[in-house]
Amino acid sequence: MKTAVITGGGGVLCSAFAKALAADGYAVALLDLDGTAAEHIAEEIRAEGYQAEGYQANVLKKEDLLAVREEIHKRFGPCDLLINGAGGNHPSCTTAHEVYESGDEERDDILTFFNVPKEQFGFVFDLNLLGTLLPSQVFCQDMLGRSGCSILNISSMNAYRPLTKIPAYSAAKAAVSNLTQWMAVHFAGAGIRVNALAPGFFVTKQNKDMLFDADGNPTPRTDKILRATPMGRFGKPEELLGALRFITDEHKAGFVTGVVLPIDGGFSAYSGV
Repeated sequence: MKTAVITGGGGVLCSAFAKALAADGYAVALLDLDGTAAEHIAEEIRAEGYQAEGYQANVLKKEDLLAVREEIHKRFGPCDLLINGAGGNHPSCTTAHEVYESGDEERDDILTFFNVPKEQFGFVFDLNLLGTLLPSQVFCQDMLGRSGCSILNISSMNAYRPLTKIPAYSAAKAAVSNLTQWMAVHFAGAGIRVNALAPGFFVTKQNKDMLFDADGNPTPRTDKILRATPMGRFGKPEELLGALRFITDEHKAGFVTGVVLPIDGGFSAYSGV
């Protein structure tokens, strides 16, 4: 039995990944800063008769990851597949205006490009980029000298076309895509494939309040997103699973590495006219 380690495993998308992989025969280790959320998903998977465990871990603390790796070894054995799904934005890095407005440089009552806190920008950037690097450093060691192993990073359409208001998240996801390609080259000779998925717009715990108001009505931001998505709707978590299964399958995608695959309802193809 192969072992899949999934960071951000308590979230909407990564929990869907975990359930799909468990059903496909993987033992699944879900890592999340919220250990309770990770274990809740693991319980649901075990209730279906599959193998899963949830672990509390901060992807920005290598000592956490090393300790959890030892626990996973005891429970399931070495990691065959690592999914780097931990990441996200933070309101303290979301600007009030989509584009510069006169006087922004003088305002301190709203968040503008000029007063985005360095520390918060760094936190969002680190969460996404270092939160991909550090787990890879730890769990990639399990893959050396073994066949059929791979890493799947979760990038974003922000990596291709940065969204307004969220500069740190957009820049960080671009870095994740670049790191994916770098790692693919670096580990090709070791037989470790490294790829990424770049989801378009999916409703998650992190972005729900931005997309819908308290009454569940779409926000103006949602209207803009859907107008720019030719399929005219948000994606569903299960619509990522085909790509997940393909790109992590050593037989179907054994010659695929360094790829960042958009799954976006046509967002990246639409010019706006």
